[in-house]
Amino acid sequence: MIESVAVVVPAHDEEELLPACLTALRLASEPLDPVPVRLVVVADACADATAGLARRAGADVVEIKARNVGAARASGFSAVLSGIRPADLATMWLASTDADTLVAPDWLLRQVRLAQQGWDAVVGTVMVSDWSAHPAHVRELFTASYRPGPGPHPHVHGANLGMTADAYLAAGGFRELRTAEDHALVASLAAAGRRILRTSDVTVATSARRQARAPHGFSHLLATLA
Repeated sequence: MIESVAVVVPAHDEEELLPACLTALRLASEPLDPVPVRLVVVADACADATAGLARRAGADVVEIKARNVGAARASGFSAVLSGIRPADLATMWLASTDADTLVAPDWLLRQVRLAQQGWDAVVGTVMVSDWSAHPAHVRELFTASYRPGPGPHPHVHGANLGMTADAYLAAGGFRELRTAEDHALVASLAAAGRRILRTSDVTVATSARRQARAPHGFSHLLATLA
Protein backbone atom coordinates (compact mmCIF):
# COMPACT_ATOMS: atom_id res chain seq x y z
CA MET A 1 0.00 0.00 0.00
CA ILE A 2 1.41 3.39 -1.04
CA GLU A 3 1.24 5.84 1.86
CA SER A 4 3.15 8.81 0.44
CA VAL A 5 4.15 10.19 -2.96
CA ALA A 6 6.86 12.60 -4.10
CA VAL A 7 7.41 14.12 -7.53
CA VAL A 8 10.75 15.61 -8.57
CA VAL A 9 11.04 18.15 -11.39
CA PRO A 10 14.51 19.25 -12.57
CA ALA A 11 14.49 22.78 -13.96
CA HIS A 12 17.08 24.96 -15.68
CA ASP A 13 15.74 28.46 -16.46
CA GLU A 14 12.16 27.24 -16.76
CA GLU A 15 10.20 30.29 -15.59
CA GLU A 16 8.08 30.23 -18.74
CA LEU A 17 6.89 26.61 -18.66
CA LEU A 18 7.23 25.55 -15.01
CA PRO A 19 3.99 27.18 -13.69
CA ALA A 20 1.82 25.11 -16.03
CA CYS A 21 3.76 21.97 -15.10
CA LEU A 22 3.18 22.54 -11.39
CA THR A 23 -0.50 23.34 -11.91
CA ALA A 24 -0.91 20.02 -13.72
CA LEU A 25 0.92 18.21 -10.92
CA ARG A 26 -1.32 19.78 -8.31
CA LEU A 27 -4.37 18.56 -10.20
CA ALA A 28 -2.82 15.09 -10.45
CA SER A 29 -2.27 15.09 -6.68
CA GLU A 30 -5.92 15.65 -5.81
CA PRO A 31 -7.24 12.14 -6.62
CA LEU A 32 -4.75 10.67 -4.13
CA ASP A 33 -6.15 12.54 -1.13
CA PRO A 34 -5.56 11.77 1.76
CA VAL A 35 -2.22 10.31 0.60
CA PRO A 36 0.28 13.20 0.89
CA VAL A 37 2.03 14.32 -2.30
CA ARG A 38 5.24 16.34 -2.09
CA LEU A 39 6.41 18.35 -5.10
CA VAL A 40 10.13 19.12 -5.33
CA VAL A 41 11.64 21.40 -7.96
CA VAL A 42 15.40 21.26 -8.42
CA ALA A 43 16.49 24.65 -9.73
CA ASP A 44 19.75 23.83 -11.47
CA ALA A 45 22.02 26.75 -12.36
CA CYS A 46 19.04 29.04 -12.88
CA ALA A 47 19.51 32.68 -13.78
CA ASP A 48 15.79 33.46 -13.94
CA ALA A 49 12.79 33.30 -11.60
CA THR A 50 12.41 29.50 -11.63
CA ALA A 51 13.10 28.99 -7.92
CA GLY A 52 10.81 31.80 -6.77
CA LEU A 53 7.96 30.69 -9.00
CA ALA A 54 8.25 27.14 -7.67
CA ARG A 55 8.13 28.29 -4.05
CA ARG A 56 5.11 30.51 -4.68
CA ALA A 57 3.38 27.53 -6.27
CA GLY A 58 3.88 25.56 -3.06
CA ALA A 59 6.71 23.29 -4.18
CA ASP A 60 9.82 22.59 -2.15
CA VAL A 61 12.93 23.89 -3.91
CA VAL A 62 16.43 22.47 -4.02
CA GLU A 63 19.00 24.78 -5.63
CA ILE A 64 22.16 23.37 -7.22
CA LYS A 65 24.67 24.57 -9.79
CA ALA A 66 25.51 21.35 -11.60
CA ARG A 67 23.91 22.07 -15.00
CA ASN A 68 23.39 18.33 -15.15
CA VAL A 69 19.96 16.69 -15.34
CA GLY A 70 21.11 13.47 -13.70
CA ALA A 71 22.54 15.39 -10.77
CA ALA A 72 19.36 17.44 -10.55
CA ARG A 73 17.08 14.41 -10.38
CA ALA A 74 19.41 12.73 -7.89
CA SER A 75 19.49 15.84 -5.68
CA GLY A 76 15.70 16.05 -5.68
CA PHE A 77 15.23 12.43 -4.67
CA SER A 78 17.98 12.71 -2.04
CA ALA A 79 16.07 15.61 -0.49
CA VAL A 80 12.86 13.57 -0.51
CA LEU A 81 14.47 10.51 1.06
CA SER A 82 16.43 12.38 3.71
CA GLY A 83 15.24 11.19 7.08
CA ILE A 84 12.85 8.55 5.72
CA ARG A 85 12.78 5.42 7.88
CA PRO A 86 13.82 2.21 6.09
CA ALA A 87 10.47 0.67 7.02
CA ASP A 88 8.66 3.37 5.00
CA LEU A 89 10.60 2.95 1.74
CA ALA A 90 8.34 0.23 0.34
CA THR A 91 5.24 2.39 0.85
CA MET A 92 6.64 5.54 -0.77
CA TRP A 93 6.21 6.24 -4.48
CA LEU A 94 8.70 8.43 -6.32
CA ALA A 95 7.77 10.02 -9.64
CA SER A 96 9.82 12.01 -12.11
CA THR A 97 8.75 14.49 -14.76
CA ASP A 98 10.13 17.58 -16.52
CA ALA A 99 9.39 21.28 -16.31
CA ASP A 100 8.25 21.45 -19.94
CA THR A 101 5.79 18.60 -19.44
CA LEU A 102 2.09 18.44 -18.54
CA VAL A 103 0.86 15.35 -16.74
CA ALA A 104 -2.73 14.12 -16.93
CA PRO A 105 -5.07 14.52 -13.92
CA ASP A 106 -4.88 10.75 -13.30
CA TRP A 107 -1.12 10.45 -13.87
CA LEU A 108 -0.23 9.75 -10.25
CA LEU A 109 -3.39 7.77 -9.56
CA ARG A 110 -2.59 5.34 -12.38
CA GLN A 111 0.96 4.85 -11.09
CA VAL A 112 -0.15 4.25 -7.52
CA ARG A 113 -2.74 1.72 -8.64
CA LEU A 114 -0.07 -0.12 -10.60
CA ALA A 115 2.21 -0.07 -7.56
CA GLN A 116 -0.59 -1.64 -5.54
CA GLN A 117 -0.73 -4.41 -8.16
CA GLY A 118 2.88 -5.24 -7.35
CA TRP A 119 4.89 -3.25 -9.91
CA ASP A 120 8.11 -1.72 -8.58
CA ALA A 121 8.48 0.79 -11.42
CA VAL A 122 6.35 2.28 -14.19
CA VAL A 123 7.89 3.53 -17.44
CA GLY A 124 5.43 5.62 -19.44
CA THR A 125 5.35 7.30 -22.83
CA VAL A 126 5.18 10.86 -24.13
CA MET A 127 3.19 12.72 -26.72
CA VAL A 128 3.62 16.18 -28.22
CA SER A 129 0.59 18.45 -28.17
CA ASP A 130 2.07 21.36 -30.17
CA TRP A 131 4.22 20.75 -33.22
CA SER A 132 4.21 24.37 -34.43
CA ALA A 133 7.96 24.77 -33.82
CA HIS A 134 8.74 22.09 -36.42
CA PRO A 135 7.92 21.42 -40.07
CA ALA A 136 5.16 18.91 -40.74
CA HIS A 137 7.48 16.06 -41.67
CA VAL A 138 9.00 15.99 -38.16
CA ARG A 139 5.67 15.02 -36.65
CA GLU A 140 5.20 12.35 -39.30
CA LEU A 141 8.66 10.90 -38.76
CA PHE A 142 8.28 10.92 -34.99
CA THR A 143 4.90 9.19 -35.13
CA ALA A 144 6.25 6.55 -37.51
CA SER A 145 9.34 5.83 -35.41
CA TYR A 146 7.83 6.12 -31.93
CA ARG A 147 4.72 3.93 -32.21
CA PRO A 148 4.17 3.10 -28.54
CA GLY A 149 1.21 0.84 -29.39
CA PRO A 150 -0.29 -1.71 -26.98
CA GLY A 151 1.76 -3.72 -24.53
CA PRO A 152 5.38 -3.12 -23.46
CA HIS A 153 7.26 -0.38 -25.32
CA PRO A 154 11.00 0.28 -25.68
CA HIS A 155 11.02 3.95 -24.63
CA VAL A 156 12.36 5.60 -21.48
CA HIS A 157 11.61 9.20 -20.52
CA GLY A 158 12.67 11.02 -17.38
CA ALA A 159 9.51 13.04 -17.93
CA ASN A 160 7.40 9.96 -17.18
CA LEU A 161 8.90 7.60 -14.62
CA GLY A 162 7.71 6.25 -11.29
CA MET A 163 9.02 3.71 -8.78
CA THR A 164 8.93 2.72 -5.13
CA ALA A 165 11.56 4.33 -2.96
CA ASP A 166 13.10 0.98 -2.04
CA ALA A 167 13.39 0.04 -5.74
CA TYR A 168 15.04 3.40 -6.46
CA LEU A 169 17.64 2.86 -3.75
CA ALA A 170 18.21 -0.76 -4.74
CA ALA A 171 19.04 0.48 -8.25
CA GLY A 172 21.52 3.02 -6.90
CA GLY A 173 19.42 6.05 -7.80
CA PHE A 174 19.97 8.48 -10.65
CA ARG A 175 23.53 8.82 -11.83
CA GLU A 176 25.02 12.27 -12.46
CA LEU A 177 24.79 12.02 -16.23
CA ARG A 178 24.14 14.99 -18.51
CA THR A 179 21.94 12.79 -20.68
CA ALA A 180 20.38 9.29 -20.62
CA GLU A 181 20.23 9.27 -16.81
CA ASP A 182 16.71 7.88 -17.15
CA HIS A 183 17.86 4.97 -19.33
CA ALA A 184 20.66 4.20 -16.87
CA LEU A 185 18.24 4.08 -13.94
CA VAL A 186 15.77 1.78 -15.70
CA ALA A 187 18.65 -0.53 -16.67
CA SER A 188 19.77 -0.60 -13.04
CA LEU A 189 16.22 -1.36 -11.88
CA ALA A 190 16.14 -4.32 -14.25
CA ALA A 191 19.57 -5.50 -13.09
CA ALA A 192 18.34 -5.34 -9.50
CA GLY A 193 15.51 -7.71 -10.41
CA ARG A 194 12.72 -5.19 -9.93
CA ARG A 195 9.33 -5.58 -11.64
CA ILE A 196 9.14 -2.90 -14.34
CA LEU A 197 5.98 -2.11 -16.29
CA ARG A 198 6.46 -0.37 -19.63
CA THR A 199 3.01 0.92 -20.50
CA SER A 200 1.42 3.33 -22.97
CA ASP A 201 -1.52 3.79 -20.58
CA VAL A 202 0.54 6.27 -18.55
CA THR A 203 1.46 9.15 -20.82
CA VAL A 204 2.39 12.83 -20.56
CA ALA A 205 2.41 15.76 -22.96
CA THR A 206 5.85 17.27 -23.42
CA SER A 207 7.09 20.23 -25.41
CA ALA A 208 8.64 20.06 -28.86
CA ARG A 209 10.89 23.04 -28.23
CA ARG A 210 14.05 23.41 -30.26
CA GLN A 211 16.27 24.63 -27.41
CA ALA A 212 17.47 21.49 -25.65
CA ARG A 213 18.13 21.42 -21.91
CA ALA A 214 19.98 18.08 -22.01
CA PRO A 215 22.31 16.98 -24.82
CA HIS A 216 20.93 14.07 -26.83
CA GLY A 217 17.59 14.30 -25.06
CA PHE A 218 14.09 14.61 -26.53
CA SER A 219 14.75 17.98 -28.18
CA HIS A 220 17.87 16.53 -29.78
CA LEU A 221 15.81 13.63 -31.15
CA LEU A 222 13.37 16.04 -32.78
CA ALA A 223 16.24 18.11 -34.15
CA THR A 224 17.71 15.04 -35.84
CA LEU A 225 14.34 14.30 -37.42
CA ALA A 226 14.17 17.87 -38.68
